[in-house]
Amino acid sequence: MTARRVFRAYEAEVQKRKIDQFFLNSFGSSVPVPHRPTPILPFLFLSTGKAATAGPRPSFPFSFSAPARQVGNSLDIDKQALAAPVKNAVEKFQLLPEFLKVRGLVKQHLDSFNYFVRTQIKKIVQANDLITSRIDPSIYLRYKDVGIGTPSLVIDGVPEKLTPHKCRISDLTYAAPIYVNIEYITGSLGSKTTQTKVNAHLILEDILSLKERRRSGALYLIECCCTHSLEEWSSGWDIGLRLVAGLQPPSVVILIQEQLSKNRIIIDADKKGCVQASVMSSTEATKSKTVIRMEKEKIYLYLNQFATKVPIMIVLKAMGMESDQEVVQMIGRDPRYSELLLPSIEDCVKEAVHTQYQALEFLEQKVKKLPYSTTYEKEGHVLSILRDTFLANVPVHQNNFRPKCVYVAVMMRRMMEAILNKDAMDDKFEQSMHITDRRKEYAREMTVAHTSTNVCIGKDSITVGLERSLSTGNWDVKRFRMHRKGMTQVVARLSYIGTLGHMTKISPQFEKSRKVSGPRALQPSQWGMLCPCDTPEGEACGLVKNLALMTHVTTDEDEGPLISLCFSLGVEDLELLSGEELHMPNSYLIIFNGLILGKHRRPQKFANAMRKLRRAGKIGEFVSIFVNEKQRCVYIASDGGRVCRPLVIADKGVSRIKEHHMKELKDGVRTFDSFLKEGLIEYLDVNEENNALIALYEENAKEGTTHIEIEPFTILGVVAGLIPYPHHNQSPRNTYQCAMGKQAMGNIAYNQASCFVFVHYDKLGAGQNATVAVMSYSGYDIEDAIVMNKSSLDRGFGRCIVMKKMSAVSQKYVNGTSDRIIRPDKGNDAEQILDDDGLAAPGQIIRNMDVYIKKQSPKITRGPVQPRADLADSAYTSSKQTYKGPEGETPVVDRVVLCSDRNNNLCIKFMIRHTRRPEVGDKFSSRHGQKGVCGTIVQQEDFPFSERGICPDLIMNPHGFPSRMTVGKMIELLGSKAGVSCGRFHYGSAFGEPSGHADKVETIRLLFSQNLTASRGLKGVKDCDRNDVCGKRWGFLLIMRPRKVLDKMHARGSGPRVMITRQPTEGRSRNGGLRVGEMERDCLIAYGASMLIYERLMISSDPFEVQVCRKCGLLGYYNFKLKTGICSTCKNGENISTMKLPYACKLLFQFSFCFVAYKAYWGGPGVVQVVPLHRAPHR
Repeated sequence: MTARRVFRAYEAEVQKRKIDQFFLNSFGSSVPVPHRPTPILPFLFLSTGKAATAGPRPSFPFSFSAPARQVGNSLDIDKQALAAPVKNAVEKFQLLPEFLKVRGLVKQHLDSFNYFVRTQIKKIVQANDLITSRIDPSIYLRYKDVGIGTPSLVIDGVPEKLTPHKCRISDLTYAAPIYVNIEYITGSLGSKTTQTKVNAHLILEDILSLKERRRSGALYLIECCCTHSLEEWSSGWDIGLRLVAGLQPPSVVILIQEQLSKNRIIIDADKKGCVQASVMSSTEATKSKTVIRMEKEKIYLYLNQFATKVPIMIVLKAMGMESDQEVVQMIGRDPRYSELLLPSIEDCVKEAVHTQYQALEFLEQKVKKLPYSTTYEKEGHVLSILRDTFLANVPVHQNNFRPKCVYVAVMMRRMMEAILNKDAMDDKFEQSMHITDRRKEYAREMTVAHTSTNVCIGKDSITVGLERSLSTGNWDVKRFRMHRKGMTQVVARLSYIGTLGHMTKISPQFEKSRKVSGPRALQPSQWGMLCPCDTPEGEACGLVKNLALMTHVTTDEDEGPLISLCFSLGVEDLELLSGEELHMPNSYLIIFNGLILGKHRRPQKFANAMRKLRRAGKIGEFVSIFVNEKQRCVYIASDGGRVCRPLVIADKGVSRIKEHHMKELKDGVRTFDSFLKEGLIEYLDVNEENNALIALYEENAKEGTTHIEIEPFTILGVVAGLIPYPHHNQSPRNTYQCAMGKQAMGNIAYNQASCFVFVHYDKLGAGQNATVAVMSYSGYDIEDAIVMNKSSLDRGFGRCIVMKKMSAVSQKYVNGTSDRIIRPDKGNDAEQILDDDGLAAPGQIIRNMDVYIKKQSPKITRGPVQPRADLADSAYTSSKQTYKGPEGETPVVDRVVLCSDRNNNLCIKFMIRHTRRPEVGDKFSSRHGQKGVCGTIVQQEDFPFSERGICPDLIMNPHGFPSRMTVGKMIELLGSKAGVSCGRFHYGSAFGEPSGHADKVETIRLLFSQNLTASRGLKGVKDCDRNDVCGKRWGFLLIMRPRKVLDKMHARGSGPRVMITRQPTEGRSRNGGLRVGEMERDCLIAYGASMLIYERLMISSDPFEVQVCRKCGLLGYYNFKLKTGICSTCKNGENISTMKLPYACKLLFQFSFCFVAYKAYWGGPGVVQVVPLHRAPHR
């Protein structure tokens, strides 16, 4: 213990001296450094091996893992070994699993939720903490501290603790109450007292808050860490953040939302070509958009609170800047800027606005008049808009509007620069394409709008609103003018990798129907941040994206200490600067999270000092420092929603990570966080990457290189990283595989991609390994069809289990009655699977129209309360539920679960299991986007076999390789056969050949020549059968997709019809008809099959007989009493004819008669012409 204390003291001393030296190097000798005595480290401890390995190894200038020898009373350190760089990328590869241990694959969801629960909710309440009476301002209600309770449910007056698994089964909402301390005034006008109520469950009702446990099976809720047994969860490998809502669907995930940058100036052009500067301001209190646009050489302000556009010079005067000269100075002394500003100044003079009072009077006339608004003082109303809504991200203290005036001047200057130089303007689509000018914001923070406390809200309005928003995915908030759809989606639970891909998906802000190529293009700034392969096909191509493997999304950090640090590092305060000093040629503006702090005369030194502090761990690791030389600004960002990734720091092209660092990492002494704290690795966002020169490998580093990639294949996402050798494939094939890989089902043991282990795909995989022969066999394998071995299918190859859930509720009614479940009638064939309790027994085969619960409901459910025992059997009516499934299927009742729902009713859930085997028509796919159906199933006796008697599981056609150009699949086949034959793993990671993480073709060929030919006497990699039909037999992964032909196959002769049109229903689930559309109709017309068209479009669809009057041409009706047709207009049946036509056509005529005056006339035998009145022939 003494040795450990000495070690800790020494380590603390070293850290203090490093900080002192850093301040001396950064700021010179002006910073006083206190003198500290040097501690004496016992030599005996340094030479003792046991003590050195007893605890965590310290990080002082020499390490025990480096070569050292004792010379007399000193220790000789091998400095060359300590400074040795990493030999190759294989050793540095270990950083990837360490990163995933720390950050995880869905850490962005967890961090966002944690920040919202711990910090954001308190900020929301603080921003709206005071409610005062408009009649008597001394009467108020103030919200104090906010706390979150424990998820529980009150049943019969007893609180019961909730778990996510129980909520999932019982259709409950996993929710925790939010409590707030309230301070309020009570009493009459004469005597008022201040009272406080603690833990009031008053305004903030409940909030859906589920943060599910990660791999360890622990539930992290808010700040509590409660460990539950794995039996309480559905899976021990479940991941991510899901919200369990009592409504349908039961489990949803909030998608990552892609938006434009908040609180940033964006320069673009509108539809008319006018240049504008816009800022999307977002704070805890409000959210607004401010646009400054130049139209017809004049500059105007567009704000929602003003009915029309407002001249910007009048706005500046209203904020107290009455001098036009000061405005010109703040924009810049360049004559071109003054020339562009002159028409706006003249416009202000024409309006006779010279003082602040006149400007406020002018703006009062432009304010929108709302019907429910109350009477305010004119000056105070406009000032409140300028203070709280206009550029809401710039705070105003004590009515000091100078910071906003400076911000407006900077916006106008950047807009004028874009007018004079088109290179300075960002196109609208360019802004949407680049991640640089967008942030990935989370929809959780949009619940700011739901928790507004300055309005009167009813009971449970927040709870109901959140449940509705999360269940439907529609976020409609009038306060922020937010109308968004698809914010939440049902969690993809088909496979583990599908769930991971769903968690990393990014939802776009553009409409998918817009046919523009700008937002869909892949940009260079997305390197390493977004997966270049994982995007859907069709209209959402390029808009819906996925995060890369090592991408991290930041959350907000505390701004106060960072702002103080900037001022201590030499930033001149904005309040102390005049307009003339704002844009001096030798200084840069310092912009922190979109807020202008001031300027700095040595921006590069300031940026280097901030980076040193970040690498030393003194400020947040996700703080970004970006020097923009074109705009002459230094941007510092610590807000949330920025995408960043870790990179290895390089000094003059030499990596900081040495060989002994990686050895300590392998020994378990170091972690990924220790690399960050010691300045060996740092996070860069897309802004700061513009100031960095990043090398792909160590051998590519030059003297100016600042960073080195950890591993090149991390530019891919979770799903794309599972493709073997993706860099050898055609690009669209990888995109196809990303879509199909999420739909794969089944389990495998291992595969050839290294990152499988990182995402635990080896534990919960998808697909099956197959023995494949690549050869042409019969005519059933054309067009990518697959010939399958019947014996392999009998042994279980490609078999899957389809699970279906059904539920029933035993309802309780207001009059005291309730549903009841009775014993089955064993003589009834439909009730043979029921137990004595009236429920289907587990393990029983259930067929179509079988009863799975025999339930009865009372006939009278309202009125006076009646005891249940007094009801006779005649008071109940049958409400049994039957299973509806395809004929011929033999599913099995897998399990039956009894639970209580939110209304304390008995809820019965049935899980139906159906085992299916591959059949002709089922769709299969490899891991390279090559899909095909099963063409035929052949007996094993007719299958080819090798000289060793090995018979393949399936045969694929080799003609699928040349046109698809999937070279990666061929290399995968080679490596798979070599691995199976030699008994070793082969890896096919992307870009892995230079670093040794993917086997080269030459290496595989040498393996065949050395091992197979020498030991077994084989002549090559081909296996020939006895019929001289040659085929290459390699074991490779075959992914089976869940598109079973049993789920697609559909046909019907007659069936249900739609009530309105009397046409057959649509869809397989409704037993609908097969549609003959326009294209099919055109084919039949071209073929000349007119009678077939007549039979398909009318006789087999909706034939109908109508009565038509030959005199007036209108439709009549058939009188069954008189047994004749009657015309409704002529009131007789003398001129009635009977016609056959589709019922939908008859409806069309009747709808047309309702809106337009038509006249029908007889055009001959069997012909009735219906035309408008103004075109009817005169007869």
